[in-house]
Amino acid sequence: MSARTTTVADNVTELEIEGDASTPESEDRIPASAPMPQSEDDTVATSKRRPGRLLLMVSVPLLIVLGGLWVWLTGGRFEETDNAYAHQTKVAISADISGRIASVGVKDNQHVSVGDVLFTLDPEPFQIAVDEEKAALAKARLDVEQLKVSFHTAEASLASARDTLAVQQELYDRRAILAEKGIASSSTLDELKLSLLAAKNAVTTAEKQVDSARAALGGNPSIQTDEHPTVRTELAKLELAERNLRKTTIKAPSSGVIAQVDDMNVGQFVTAGSAMASLFEADDTWVEANFKETQLEGIQVGMPVEITFDAYPSTHFDGKVSSISAGTGAEFALIPAQNATGNWVKVVQRVPVRIELEQAPETSNLRSGMSAVVSVDKGQSTLDKLKGI
Repeated sequence: MSARTTTVADNVTELEIEGDASTPESEDRIPASAPMPQSEDDTVATSKRRPGRLLLMVSVPLLIVLGGLWVWLTGGRFEETDNAYAHQTKVAISADISGRIASVGVKDNQHVSVGDVLFTLDPEPFQIAVDEEKAALAKARLDVEQLKVSFHTAEASLASARDTLAVQQELYDRRAILAEKGIASSSTLDELKLSLLAAKNAVTTAEKQVDSARAALGGNPSIQTDEHPTVRTELAKLELAERNLRKTTIKAPSSGVIAQVDDMNVGQFVTAGSAMASLFEADDTWVEANFKETQLEGIQVGMPVEITFDAYPSTHFDGKVSSISAGTGAEFALIPAQNATGNWVKVVQRVPVRIELEQAPETSNLRSGMSAVVSVDKGQSTLDKLKGI
């Protein structure tokens, strides 16, 4: 134990001596934290890298500015929006008459052509109405024929009354001459006078009967039976009854896709004019693009448009601007915005632009309400506009 202690003590003594001996040299040493002096080769390499860094620091921002300027100058030709939707003419299918559904000839979402039977109503009540009007028409024709006979009878009675009046007038004149000469008695002359007055009254009555019969024939005794007002009225009623009978078959007014057919059931009572289904005309498709008001500058009717539908992203459709709405969407809202209030906040408005699609086989696959992205080619970039100034 004492030997180990002696050895350690000796070692410590030696270290202290060595430390003291090196003290003057330590004062001349460079601190550890100070940078090490560069060699001549490192100084040359650093001086060579400085111009490259400077060039890089200047060229990169300059290229970014030039690139942005180029994009701005070459841009501005196309106006694009994804606030666009397909629309198709929607026809509400309804019956012109009331009745019960007898049959349904189509299924939901089925493609139909013009004239295809959609559904039918029970025709029995309408067939009965047609039969009744036919009977009424036949009776009206008979009545007109009877009026013609009555007119001719009245004319014959008038002629007979006039002949009787002429005879009575002649007899009265003769007796009056004889009475003046004192040959005939005054009583006989009075009797002839009464007969003459009766004959005149008979003529007057016959004339009124002729006038009445002529009026019943519409003032034209030679009128055709079917031209008589009474017959024409019955003809119109019959035509209406036959039309109602035809209207029991409801047909497609145009080609397209029929929807909401599931609401129709056999035996269901249909009220005239009530919508029973909807027909979308697939051949008449257009796009309504809602551009921001700040995008409308330069957009004109007739400009070409490229349309892409979300349902068919790989297919591009061509079209053209058909019209620009007379007002913003807010103007046609059910509850217009009140901008005269104290908490008014300016909102960029959107203006509907109608775009007509060029017909193509793919357009038949489009459906009303599909989302689309449209890009209007205005024909001039910002650089072209600056050149035109």
